[in-house]
Amino acid sequence: MKILLFGKGGQVGWELQRSLAALGSVTMVGMDSQPSCCDFRDLDGIAATVRAVAPDVIVNAAAYTAVDKAESDVDNCRQVNAMAPGILAVEARRCGALLVHYSTDYVFDGSGTAPWQEEHGTGPLSVYGATKLQGEQLIQSSGCHYLIFRTSWVYAARGGNFAKTMLRLASEREQLSVVNDQIGAPTGADLISDVTAHAIIAARRDPQLAGVYHLAASGHTSWHGYARFVLEVAQQKGVALKIDADAITAVDSTAFPAPAPRPKNSRLDTHKLQTAFSLLMPRWQSGVERMLTEIIER
Repeated sequence: MKILLFGKGGQVGWELQRSLAALGSVTMVGMDSQPSCCDFRDLDGIAATVRAVAPDVIVNAAAYTAVDKAESDVDNCRQVNAMAPGILAVEARRCGALLVHYSTDYVFDGSGTAPWQEEHGTGPLSVYGATKLQGEQLIQSSGCHYLIFRTSWVYAARGGNFAKTMLRLASEREQLSVVNDQIGAPTGADLISDVTAHAIIAARRDPQLAGVYHLAASGHTSWHGYARFVLEVAQQKGVALKIDADAITAVDSTAFPAPAPRPKNSRLDTHKLQTAFSLLMPRWQSGVERMLTEIIER
């Protein structure tokens, strides 16, 4: 199997380098790769890259993820999150490849408290969410064989993440406020990449598995609950902090105004994914604790 991976340097892309290696020959490209056509703003170059590799599977882990910046950088965000995936879909159909693409809970408006199912109506609140939804739509209308995974609150031990920020702030400050009215499931890039590899094998055997799936760890929490858990684990591991987990102040989203509104309900129903691919999503706490062990005990 020949696999072409875009976005090798991101959190999910980094983990995909590991999980996809067991499936076949992987050609990996990123913004720092040669040729320069791997820049997702170069649509002709993207097409040329696919044609040069002639892959059996295209995995797109590249995205414009600067949510607030996107509000004033609409064209670039749309180019990367919508137009480029659309080109990949056209090329996937032309060469008969399976296209794997990652989307987000931001395609929903964040209303209510029930977990979002794949067939629920969308209503993005931000430019980022709108462009990710447009990317989904272009893929779906292309006629290619695809897997679209919507995920949420992605983290990894490599690079920056919310947990690392909380640990740093808790070691510097005696007071800390964190939002408690945005609810979701922290989801590890390692989990996403492992599920991806499993799903690729299944979807190539059974093309009817193509479609949109929600991929997230099980359970849910607020950012405040997430922060408390991070500090609790860190304290158990002997990390010196200036503030206890119980002392973190819970505030609503208005305390931290931002250019792009965040969905308050980011719960994703993963029943379809688990049923289709015979999987069981682990609790979000298990992945976060594993990640914390890695970064604390380095």
